[in-house]
Amino acid sequence: MEIIKPDLEPELLTDTKTNALYEQLQQILSELEQKKVSAETVAKINSETAIINSTTLRGKDLHKMLKQKQNNIIKLLEKEHKIAPKNYYRNLWLAAGMGAFGLPIGVAFGLLMGNIALLSIGLPIGMAIGIGIGSSMDKKAETEGRQLNIEIKNH
Repeated sequence: MEIIKPDLEPELLTDTKTNALYEQLQQILSELEQKKVSAETVAKINSETAIINSTTLRGKDLHKMLKQKQNNIIKLLEKEHKIAPKNYYRNLWLAAGMGAFGLPIGVAFGLLMGNIALLSIGLPIGMAIGIGIGSSMDKKAETEGRQLNIEIKNH
């Protein structure tokens, strides 16, 4: 089964950010053609692409919809096949590290010193731990051939 490409009319893509997001989505789908994915996943991706192709939205609404569909496709690929774009896990674990590791470390440090204002000292420590974990997961995905050769930029 072949992946359907988004095919929007050029007059809908007037905003530069929306156009960049559209190009990024096309690159993701092009990269995906080189990976082995199930027919069920391709069908789900094609249904998302069909919604994109049938839209008449413009401006911010189109941008929002494209971003949502791109996120849906990336989450589907990660969930079903563990395929992710470059630095996906790093970006995911950066925030998780701050919350899961940084805040508890900061609270412990603040309580030990008797000054809870030192809570924020743990955040960069947690961020570094999260980046380390995420980067190692990205390297593992790359060596196993589960990484798309594109980095998601927030447009």
